Amino acid sequence: MRTFIAGIDGYIGWVLAMHLANEGHEVGGADMYLRREWVKEVGSWSATPIRPMEERLGAFEEVFGQKIDFYEGDLRDPDFVYKCLEDFQPEAIVHLGEQPSAPYSMIDLEHTTFTQLNNLQGTMNILHAIREVCPDAHLVKLGTMGEYGTPNVPIPEGFFEVEYRGRKDTLPFPRQPGSWYHLSKVHDSHNIALACKIWGIRSTDLMQGVVYGTWTNETQADERLVTRFDFDAVFGTVVNRFCVQADIGYPLTVYGKGGQTRGYINLRDSVRCMELAIENPPKRGEYRVFNQFTETFSVREVAENVKEAAERIGVEVHIEHLDNPRVELEEHFYEADHRRLLDLGLEPHSMVDALEGMLKDLMAYKDREEAKEDVIEPKVRWNEAPERVSD
Repeated sequence: MRTFIAGIDGYIGWVLAMHLANEGHEVGGADMYLRREWVKEVGSWSATPIRPMEERLGAFEEVFGQKIDFYEGDLRDPDFVYKCLEDFQPEAIVHLGEQPSAPYSMIDLEHTTFTQLNNLQGTMNILHAIREVCPDAHLVKLGTMGEYGTPNVPIPEGFFEVEYRGRKDTLPFPRQPGSWYHLSKVHDSHNIALACKIWGIRSTDLMQGVVYGTWTNETQADERLVTRFDFDAVFGTVVNRFCVQADIGYPLTVYGKGGQTRGYINLRDSVRCMELAIENPPKRGEYRVFNQFTETFSVREVAENVKEAAERIGVEVHIEHLDNPRVELEEHFYEADHRRLLDLGLEPHSMVDALEGMLKDLMAYKDREEAKEDVIEPKVRWNEAPERVSD
């Protein structure tokens, strides 16, 4: 299958491209390295050394004998998006090319507006290009479980049956995003659903939980093929951040009480989920939703899991509770369905089983992880207005 990946240089995009190419897909992708720039902007870097894309592509072809086509450009440029799809003629498009950080979107007006415009415009360009260039292509869009928020009822996979004033219907489950980033993903979902309804596009919206992990089979073959690994307070998701903190002897910084409960998924499982979605497409005009996570933990439980794994390999770890910089419920009900990908054949990995390996993998890059406090400690606060500097 000809599969195009928007955001191929990212944490998930790069390993997905290699995996699909090794599984017989003809793979192409686009990026303009904004993730590298955003992380640099907030004063951080990848714990793993990330090679330039040209070197990555060459190393992959050298090691595995497979070629990946690459297009450098901006998804906000419709001419670039149309050119990519016209040239590559994909049967599936995996859209990972968005600003992915809630804290980044909450920094100030500029970052809020950029996140909204960047994410919505890129998605809209892809939708219109599919309609005009490759209308049979299947759009696999990476959403987030954060779109749902933390309702006091179970979360279905996208839709639920409701009875109101004597009438019944199946409707999209209400979205309650907690940041401007998550709200941009809600807008994406609505725009994609409408495109499916009025243009007959086929799409799978993957509501993904928190991703963690250091490797896939391909990254282990050659150090030039490793994917990025962020650990700062803006782009470092909680499991990955805790693992780096443990390695460098920094306390695991739990926000508030640590009762915030979310779904989690291993990087290898994330890649497999996308592969399953691609290989089992919906019918024309169908908008479907898969909840993409495998386990549920509170942040406090994640910290304890990392602490126990570290101590099993002789690393002493402390847990420290900080004032929560976010506006969120810290103790709440959380139950979400996630059967559809399991039914398609997903065989998930356990976080507890993966953590020791992650900690050992990261020790090889300990010199890159020695971070200053201002990189790891949260500086973006949801309910505090930043000082505005005007020209």
